[in-house]
Amino acid sequence: MDEIKPVVGRFAPTPSGRMHLGNVFAALMAWLSARSQDGEMVLRMEDLDTQRTSAEFAQTLREDLQWLGLTYDRETPPQSTRGPVYDTYFHILEEKGLLYPCYCTRSQLHSVNAPHLSDGTYVYPGTCRNLTPEQREAFHRPPAWRVRVDDRIWEFEDRVQGHYFLNLAEQCGDMVVRRADGVYVYQLAVTVDDGEAGVTEVVRGMDLLSSAPRQMYLQELFGFPHPSYAHVPMLLAPDGRRLSKRDRDLDLGELRKRMTAPELIGTLAYSCGLLSKREPISPQELSRVFSWDAVRGDSIYLDEFIWKGI
Repeated sequence: MDEIKPVVGRFAPTPSGRMHLGNVFAALMAWLSARSQDGEMVLRMEDLDTQRTSAEFAQTLREDLQWLGLTYDRETPPQSTRGPVYDTYFHILEEKGLLYPCYCTRSQLHSVNAPHLSDGTYVYPGTCRNLTPEQREAFHRPPAWRVRVDDRIWEFEDRVQGHYFLNLAEQCGDMVVRRADGVYVYQLAVTVDDGEAGVTEVVRGMDLLSSAPRQMYLQELFGFPHPSYAHVPMLLAPDGRRLSKRDRDLDLGELRKRMTAPELIGTLAYSCGLLSKREPISPQELSRVFSWDAVRGDSIYLDEFIWKGI
């Protein structure tokens, strides 16, 4: 009989400013899913970009989570401290013969002549995949490093978005895992962090849906089990734009002046279908009635319930 593994969820924000309502929504859904299964909740600061993030923002984030009642059981080390760990996994890819240096510039990658998908993202065509040593030396600059992907469909059942699949070779191309300045990229760092923390379910915004197959590929290469995924709907402004920390759209600094934590939790629960009416509720109370089956999958326009009425 297979052993039932305990549920381990996580919230992994970027401490680059005050959380906005969309960040709070993702944190709430991750917390509710884990707690409704008597699971563990992990907090991780994704601060790879040290130019935009700070310890002060990270501390404010912790305080805001406490105000919301979204407790966590442990906090893993921030990504900015884990370079040596990422080095280890980089060498695993190197030993497998899957890495190669890439000298393509940003302008080349986004050129109108480069292959692009309908959403505007580029598909790396393998320009540097088979360069000779002499060709590499001619660039006279540090390269980024890419991992070769195979021509294979990666698919999974998302708890909110349903069946999803992606062929990395056709719809992504070989992925950058380390930038030319030596900084590891999101896909590698997240895969390693989730794997080493024992995360069994990943709950995050729908904008990261296409990241799941990329991370599943790296999980297989590193020997990590695949977690389950739930990509929750995006909260959008009335004009359809995404909320942004830069624009201070409904950040917690403003929201905490205008409402209590139970009022905010209740509003979010009503917006996504967990409650039939808007009413104050604590996260603990909401976890007792939480069900993924009730959560709507389409984007939520804030003028439906909150933009001016909160």
